[in-house]
Amino acid sequence: GFASVVAGHPLDTVKTRLQAGQGYGNTLKCVLTVYRNESVAGFFKGMSFPLASIGIYSSVVFGVYSNTLRFLSQLRHGDPATAPSLADMTAASLVAGFLSVGIGTPVELVKIRLQMQTQPYTKESVKLKSTVPGSPVYRGPIHCFRTILQKEGIAGVYRGNVAMLLRDVPGYYAYFIPYAMFCDWITPDGSISPNPSSIWVAGGVAGAVSWAVCTPMDVVKSRLQADGVYLNQYKGTLDCMLQSYQNEGIKVFFRGFMVNTVRGFPSSAAMFLGYELSLKAMKRCQTETN
Repeated sequence: GFASVVAGHPLDTVKTRLQAGQGYGNTLKCVLTVYRNESVAGFFKGMSFPLASIGIYSSVVFGVYSNTLRFLSQLRHGDPATAPSLADMTAASLVAGFLSVGIGTPVELVKIRLQMQTQPYTKESVKLKSTVPGSPVYRGPIHCFRTILQKEGIAGVYRGNVAMLLRDVPGYYAYFIPYAMFCDWITPDGSISPNPSSIWVAGGVAGAVSWAVCTPMDVVKSRLQADGVYLNQYKGTLDCMLQSYQNEGIKVFFRGFMVNTVRGFPSSAAMFLGYELSLKAMKRCQTETN
C-alpha cells in the first residue's frame, strides 16, 4: 500500500485537478501550472492521509479478496487451496470492491479536498473566508476530517460514496481478473509462482486496465467530493452526472483518462509487487520459526 501511494500520488493530484478543477486545460498544461504555482510539493498535497491509512485499506481489499476465494474454493471443491475459477475471482472482486468503499470514501474525500486547495494555509487567509476555489480552508488531513465531520456530519464524511461504489465494484473486477490472467500467461511452465518481474508487469497492466474502466465514475466521484468546500453545486451522483454532461458534453467523463491509465501502471505494479513479496517474506519467516 505504501509503495502504491508513493508511486502514484503525483499523477493522482494532476488527475484530480483535471477532473474537478477549472482552467488546467490538458495534462501537460496542468503539470506545468501546478509546478509553476506550487513547486514540486504541490504534487504531493493530501498524501499523508492516504499514506497513513493505506495499510488498513489495502489489507481489507486484498484480505477480503483472498479469503473470499479461499471460502468459495472450500465451499465448491472442499479444498481452500484449489485454483479458483473465473466465477470465483469475479465474486471475490465484487465483494472486495463493495467493502472497500466503507474505508476508502473518507480517505478519498480528505485527499481530494487537500489536493484542490492550491493556496497555502495561514490564519490571515482563513479569516477572509474566501469562496474562491483553491483558497485555503484546511491546515492538514486531521483538521480537514474534523472540519467536515463538524460541519457536514457522517453524511459529509461519506460524500460521494455511491459514485465510489459504482467506480470500485467494476473497478476491482477489472483489477484482480487481468492480474491473475496476465500472471498466469507470463509465468513459465513448471514454475510454482510468478517471478518479481512478472508480478510487476502483470500488476501494472491490471492497474492500467482498471483505471481506464473506472475513469467515468472517477470523474463524478472527484467532482462530488471536491464540491461543498466553497459552493454546493451538486445534489447527488445523478445530478452531478447530468450537470456535467449538460455543461461539457460526453467528453467530461473521460477527463484525466490518460493520466489515470498511465498512473495506474506504476501504482498497481508497486502494490502487487509489495503484496506478493511481503507475503512470501512472512511465509518464509513463519516456516523458519516453525
